Amino acid sequence: MAKETEIKLRTTPETLEALRAHPLLEARRQGEWQSGPLLNQYYDTPERDLSGAKVALRMRRDGDRAIQTLKSRGQSVSGLSERNEFDWYPDKPELDVSLLDDSCWPQALADLDKSLLQPIFTTDFQRTKVLLRWERESADGMEVVEVEAALDLGKVVAQEREEIICELELEVRQGPAVAVLELALELAGDLPLMPCDISKAERGYRLFDQASYDLRLQSPQWTAESTVDEVIAGSTRQLLGQSQRLAEQYRYSQQWRLFRDMTTHLAALRASFGVFDLALPKSSAQQFTRPLDSLLERFRPLVLAGWADDDSGRSARDQAPDVYAGAVNELAWGQLFIGLALWLEQAAWQHNRPPKGDRIGALPLPHWLLAAVAKEIQELRVPHHNDPDGAVSQWQDQQPRLGRLYYLLSQFRQFLPVPEPDRLFGELNKLQALLEQYPSIDDEQRPLLLDALRKQGQRLRKLNAWRELNA
Repeated sequence: MAKETEIKLRTTPETLEALRAHPLLEARRQGEWQSGPLLNQYYDTPERDLSGAKVALRMRRDGDRAIQTLKSRGQSVSGLSERNEFDWYPDKPELDVSLLDDSCWPQALADLDKSLLQPIFTTDFQRTKVLLRWERESADGMEVVEVEAALDLGKVVAQEREEIICELELEVRQGPAVAVLELALELAGDLPLMPCDISKAERGYRLFDQASYDLRLQSPQWTAESTVDEVIAGSTRQLLGQSQRLAEQYRYSQQWRLFRDMTTHLAALRASFGVFDLALPKSSAQQFTRPLDSLLERFRPLVLAGWADDDSGRSARDQAPDVYAGAVNELAWGQLFIGLALWLEQAAWQHNRPPKGDRIGALPLPHWLLAAVAKEIQELRVPHHNDPDGAVSQWQDQQPRLGRLYYLLSQFRQFLPVPEPDRLFGELNKLQALLEQYPSIDDEQRPLLLDALRKQGQRLRKLNAWRELNA
């Protein structure tokens, strides 16, 4: 068994050509680029039991060589994935089920009749590859890194359906995973690259059933002993991974709810950079907050307008695919999401932070959470029945703070030691929804909305949780 560590980056045929001549790859390549066809036949049962067990079984023809491979479907964040891989080299390109013994076969499939395995879809693509080698500085001195760069162009075919394959794969042969992220980030500075958290096998299954591509990553299991640094790492990884998976699925299906959910996750990711005080210094987050703000400035107005079931709502929903395509084809997209993955891998928020930041980073989750929520609540300006109508602009200025409260309470409210934290979360969400509606409604409807805002502020002030957090 081998462990495969690689990053997949979706791109265009033109960018694949540009990558072959990129100075960074030219300086590091060992030998010449080699090109050839790869035909892969994937197997499963008619009920797709292997997919359900999160494994993929394929037979590959690489020139005159046959390779039978069993892969687990590991976690993938921002295109970087790690999965277990078993390879065999049979004499003929025919599936040999006798190789699938207890040493590799998942326990969940122990009772499966392997005679039911049958061809289910193919991937057929041209791979142009080269070995890269360079040295990088590490904590232990200089280390040698080897990475295989592969440019893949072709298609996945399942029955009458197909999807284009056009991507750069960077697979670690020697050295740490962080080195391949560093390389990808350098390339993303010159060429548009979209981190792609979907394998070729998952694309094949998706052609049968869109819902087979799991949009949700496994959630972190927080406890009262979880530290702030663990929360920063786990929560950011979760939001980053789910944002990217939603982006991939929206690219494929263009379903409006996916665009809306992706924007919600990006907003939560942006809000998360403002709640950890010196544990996550602003200087560490600034490289991500600005591009996230830029994306949200483009996406959020469409989401808000798209709720309406009228011409303006339909127009917003119709515009979303083009706005999204424009964003993912810019350099900033790859730089943001690859940069975030590298930041997580390096735990970079801990670098050079002040001693107080280290102390906050070591705090248990409930202790930090109470202080973080209380600070936001105490500084939140909510509507009051004595406020003039002109105060609505000040209420709207509170939306970034409401976004931070949404992040804190959506993720961790079970650890907040106040009465009815779910109710506090719900009432704050209602306030935010009302404020978001205000700019888009007609003038004659605004008095009604202003009245609703004042009443919502009154409801919040009456909550026992609100009173305790303001004590």
